[in-house]
Amino acid sequence: MLPDLEEFHGLLKEIWNSRWVTNMGQFHKQLERSLAEYLKVPYISLFTNGTLPLLTALQALRIKGEVITTPYSFVATTHAIWWNGCTPVFVDIEEDTCGIDPDKIEAAITPRTTAIMPVHCYGHPVKMKRIQEIADHYGLKVIYDAAHAFGVEMDGESVLNAGDMSTLSFHATKVYNTLEGGALIVHDEETKRHIDHLKNFGFAGETEVVAPGINSKMDEVRAAYGLLNLKQVDGAIEARRRVAQRYREALRDIPGIRFFDDMPDVRHNYSYFPIFVSAKEYGMTRDELYFKLQERGIFGRRYFYPLISTFNTYRNLPSAAPANLPVATRIADEVICLPMHHALSEYDIERVVSVVKNPKK
Repeated sequence: MLPDLEEFHGLLKEIWNSRWVTNMGQFHKQLERSLAEYLKVPYISLFTNGTLPLLTALQALRIKGEVITTPYSFVATTHAIWWNGCTPVFVDIEEDTCGIDPDKIEAAITPRTTAIMPVHCYGHPVKMKRIQEIADHYGLKVIYDAAHAFGVEMDGESVLNAGDMSTLSFHATKVYNTLEGGALIVHDEETKRHIDHLKNFGFAGETEVVAPGINSKMDEVRAAYGLLNLKQVDGAIEARRRVAQRYREALRDIPGIRFFDDMPDVRHNYSYFPIFVSAKEYGMTRDELYFKLQERGIFGRRYFYPLISTFNTYRNLPSAAPANLPVATRIADEVICLPMHHALSEYDIERVVSVVKNPKK
């Protein structure tokens, strides 16, 4: 999404005239209030990107030891655990959501386990109720990486209210963006105040530092950009819904091609449209189709491939063994996220569909 240029210019002029360009100015505060209302969450704290909320959530909750998470995500999920001096423990995923499999979590819990970090992959909610039951039973914290889940609701309730904290990404590729940015959702005012200290070097006033914080505040320019984009996000989501519907209609009966339908009672945001290619039935591997699309100027993404657990930093962890992660390993070898954007035309969609239907032409 791009905001109206004239309106954005007016806000830039207002920022310039105020001489307040960062450090939680008026647009920063206004965007926090507006997002909290739109997302139906009690408190939200803005960050300069989507990784720093993950780092800060772990620090704020004083997470140490082992953190159970998914190998099927963007690498920032696991990097945040590593940067906090914790050990990531990988658990396999469910095929129907690509999220962490709750039935595999308990077997991964040890005396050193302190938290669970699930991911709402592609904006599809994980089994939040079951995860919370496990966390409560074992006294664990739950931090949701909800980078894909802007505006996603289940039974009318924002998925961002689950667990102890949830994080968002407002990167330019997301359905809602501030160019670069992110946010941390918390449940009470005291925690919000602590988070605001942590993202501002730990300052609680002009001369008092209360914690070893970091500089991760969102500036006024991106906050203003976000306020304008918030006005049009519903229209963008609806346009993406129509793109997803068109893809489903065109691809449903192709042998070896699988995709997600909407989940019952879930308000989706259509951040991504992944398809999964079964080479045996389709007659072509995922990579062969991926490069066929590229040859036609269509740039999908193998998202998420390779698995985080295969990277050099993590591959020697016991939980990273492929035998421990059979579903995630297979899904990573099958996935292509097709182009998804609110401005895709019927011509654009037809170009994509024609290659998937007839890749050898």
